[in-house]
Amino acid sequence: MTLATLGLAQVIQYPVIFGALSPHWGVHFLFHNGSHGFLVLGAVFLVVTGAEALYADMGHFGAFPIRFVWYALVLPALVLNYFGQGALLLTHPEHAHQIFFSMVPSWGRVPILILATLATIIASQAVITGAFSLTYQAIHLGFLPRLKVVHTSAKQKGQIYVPAVNWILMIATITLVIGFESSSKLAAAYGVAVTSTMLITTLLFYVVARNRWHWKKWQAMGLCALFLMADLAFFGANIVKILHGAWFPLAVGFVVYIMLITWKKGRKLLAGELKKTAVTLEQFLDSETVKTAVRVRGQALFLAGTPGIVPHSLIHNVEHNHVLHNQIVLLHFRTLDVPRVPNDEKIELERLGGGFSQAMIHFGFSESPSFDNLLSLLRGQGLELNEEEISVFMGRQKLIVTKNPGMSSWRKHLFVKLAESAQDAALFFNIPADKIIEVGVPLEL
Repeated sequence: MTLATLGLAQVIQYPVIFGALSPHWGVHFLFHNGSHGFLVLGAVFLVVTGAEALYADMGHFGAFPIRFVWYALVLPALVLNYFGQGALLLTHPEHAHQIFFSMVPSWGRVPILILATLATIIASQAVITGAFSLTYQAIHLGFLPRLKVVHTSAKQKGQIYVPAVNWILMIATITLVIGFESSSKLAAAYGVAVTSTMLITTLLFYVVARNRWHWKKWQAMGLCALFLMADLAFFGANIVKILHGAWFPLAVGFVVYIMLITWKKGRKLLAGELKKTAVTLEQFLDSETVKTAVRVRGQALFLAGTPGIVPHSLIHNVEHNHVLHNQIVLLHFRTLDVPRVPNDEKIELERLGGGFSQAMIHFGFSESPSFDNLLSLLRGQGLELNEEEISVFMGRQKLIVTKNPGMSSWRKHLFVKLAESAQDAALFFNIPADKIIEVGVPLEL
């Protein structure tokens, strides 16, 4: 509203500025200024940067509130303010070097500076929450290792806090400000970052339109071509500043992209290695190893990944120690897209015979798995569990970098580093440290 008021005060004095609504002025400028006019697009584009931060909160508030506030308040306010700047320039071109603050009366410049600082904090918050959302989605899509994610709402799945990302953003932002020293030097980097995002979004829109909405090829290409005309023009105008800071977002994007595809590829290679030695429950229960193993007193819980497949920690334990506990429960955890799961729906228990059971545990996205609660739920299913006799077995993957094909050596080492940064499963499931027995599982990359 402040932006709209400042702009309106100037527009009233020079209403001819509304002629700028006609696109022929932009076309006229481009055709009469040649390559210089094209390069100016890099600066012109900065009028739309910042507005995209509003959409970063889409996952937290939904589409309707974002659309409503954009059309009802934000867009009209921005247009009025920029028209006001244009009106002031037409009458006082000497204010071009500091056009925004020239619209502000002298008595209001300190309050406006404070308001601008507060707006910066608000905008950064939108970007931060957007980064949290993207990180959370990347984890669930298998592009990032498991990180600590705190759900700050009992109702909205999208309202989250990722401590690691928050610290990375803080360090990166401080380093960036120190390195670039001024906002004018940051303009090229910011322009390329936003135009690259818009360009990629248009390309992804084509993929979604074709594969999810089943649009005809000519329909999807026609609409995307319209967007690409604007995207490529602005991207081209910004990319020429590659030596003036435009290289930075491209470098960051490249590094992040390498990390994402390395983790995805590495997990695929590991899955292939695990599949080679995978044993089904039926095969395991019928094997001589199980039949001849010595039974010892106690209860063992094994964290398992895929239902129906025996965890490698159990296979290694029985093969090396030749013993099995009297009662063994294979635990499979699954997070659902609901805030909370009622206790009577949390456990799906299957008794396999021979002291073996398989339990599927369902949790809501806002719930943190509690070991004590888990034991209570399992007892409610008829399992006689004594906390003093329980041991929790977990497989600890020992990754060995080899010359096997599939991924270059340096990417394999990067994957190992990423794997080491993943949140420990014991912490994630809140399992007491004195109950955990880790079984090393060597895997070759």
